[in-house]
Amino acid sequence: MGPPPGITDEQRPFLDPNRSSESDDGHTLATLEDARSPKELVDPKEISSQRRTAILLGVWMGTFLSALNVTMVATLLSLIASEFQSANQASWLGTSYLLATCTFTPLYGRLSNAAGRRVAFQIALFFCGVGTICCSLSSSLEVLIITRFIAGLGGEGINSTSSIIISDMYSMRDRSLIQGYGAIFAGLGLGVGGPFGGWMADRFGWRTAFLCQAPLFIFSFCTVTACLNYTVLGRSSSPWEVLKRIDYWGCATLLLAVASYLTFLSLRYNEDLPWNNVSVIASVLCTIILLIAFTLIELLLAKEPVLAPSLLRLRVPVLVGISNMLIAISNFSVHYYVPMWFEIVQRTTVTTAGLYIMPNSISMSFGSLFSGWMMHHTGKYKTLEVTFGILPTLAAITLVRLKTNSWTITQWLMIIPLGFGNAVVLQTTLIALMASIPPSMLAVGTGFAQLFRGIGQVSGVAVSSAVFQTLLDRELRIRLTGDGSDELIQKIRHSSKFVATLPEEVQILAREAYAVGLQSVFICTACAAFLGFCIRLGIPELSLDHPEEPSWKANGTATISMVAREPGGQFGRHRQNNDANRGNAEWDSDVEDDESTEPATSRKARRLAKYER
Repeated sequence: MGPPPGITDEQRPFLDPNRSSESDDGHTLATLEDARSPKELVDPKEISSQRRTAILLGVWMGTFLSALNVTMVATLLSLIASEFQSANQASWLGTSYLLATCTFTPLYGRLSNAAGRRVAFQIALFFCGVGTICCSLSSSLEVLIITRFIAGLGGEGINSTSSIIISDMYSMRDRSLIQGYGAIFAGLGLGVGGPFGGWMADRFGWRTAFLCQAPLFIFSFCTVTACLNYTVLGRSSSPWEVLKRIDYWGCATLLLAVASYLTFLSLRYNEDLPWNNVSVIASVLCTIILLIAFTLIELLLAKEPVLAPSLLRLRVPVLVGISNMLIAISNFSVHYYVPMWFEIVQRTTVTTAGLYIMPNSISMSFGSLFSGWMMHHTGKYKTLEVTFGILPTLAAITLVRLKTNSWTITQWLMIIPLGFGNAVVLQTTLIALMASIPPSMLAVGTGFAQLFRGIGQVSGVAVSSAVFQTLLDRELRIRLTGDGSDELIQKIRHSSKFVATLPEEVQILAREAYAVGLQSVFICTACAAFLGFCIRLGIPELSLDHPEEPSWKANGTATISMVAREPGGQFGRHRQNNDANRGNAEWDSDVEDDESTEPATSRKARRLAKYER
């Protein structure tokens, strides 16, 4: 008898002595008969503290570099675009990176199950590092956009695999705190990326800002290669098995659908083509057709879809995904357009403009650490989520009210609630997602959440650019009239540096137009943040102390349940079956006791048999 309705193959127990090593959907799984001895296996929760620290150092260095490049590119955006005389296409530097992350990041959840955590992280780091280094060699904006796309193939994959690795090594309560520590590295990268990029550009040129990161990428790669060697569930036995399990058609249709959508926004709002233009109509039709094709492939054809259909039927993953998307929209709108406000409207240097987003990044680090500490000690997340989830909306409203004569201290501090609140929300929703799905689906669930986050990131930059360019064009045409005004407006839109060369009275008009356009972006940010707050009200409170694997009897298999863990993170001694017989209890200890006749070594072999090297 198969699993009950609503339970997909993704939730089928991994440990089944009656199944062959080749499962129905092509997964190569370990069985009791094939299991290695305990000495040959490494349980991720039982590795030494020294090795665990080294693994975290390696993956968090990658997280730092990934975050650093996000704000660094945002700060250098107008400078690079002005050098290539393509300011109206500058958003493609961000969207090309985010297009790649949106499309390929969900694959890392599947890849980490198929090829192992180490291989998945190495692939992500390789693409991000090579793309970043190649940015320094770009000879045109088009080449730079391509290299940013290559970096995006691994950028968010680093974050996704690092979350999966932490989930492997720590219990539910502990991982909330460890994720908070990891967020410090991400926050540090986001914080120093802007000023670091501006400082390097002012002194050595923007290309050096990319090139000097190479040693850190090498350090991260070597550290993870040497230390990350524990075993995981359902790992494939050969590269061919890994390649067969990739959802190529799903990736291709998603990539083309998002690219078509971005093309539409660029043609309609950056190039000012009318709605009845053939190219605009074609891009809209392509977007719709490709989205339909992607949906059909994921639901009907893909064996291991990018967008896991089973999670779409669960309330918490869907709400978390939508929340992640809206948070990403608000975050990336701020990262890309707050520096522009200070550089163009306030007439600061690139370095100073980058410094103004540092408080946001620092507050994100504190917010992540605070929420992780609270969840670790209380086992609760709902109160945190509701209390601090409104802060990003209030901060965005403050940005809308920003004026050129606003107090300096206000300009520095107004963005702090945005970073702190969003960090708390990201941490609490991630833990809520993990608590709502079986442990065997943690990697897939992480990829699921990252897919929505990637869509939000690319939408945040692209939609913000469309809103900004539309309002900027309108305001410039209101303020600048007469002969030659059209040519002047196009120059102002194509190069923000051109504004500084204008006569003082024209400069004032141009900066006023920029201010209106940027305030419109901040209004959109406030709307996205508030909508996300409303969505999260539907996420329930779930226990972090006793997460359980859904259990059933299928094909003669015994009921399997998740081991309950103590708040300290060690294996608990008592676990409950998730079936009608609540009175039956099993002991899970590495030592013999008077209530178990099974030798300790056999029990350890049984627990580790679900792992395959």
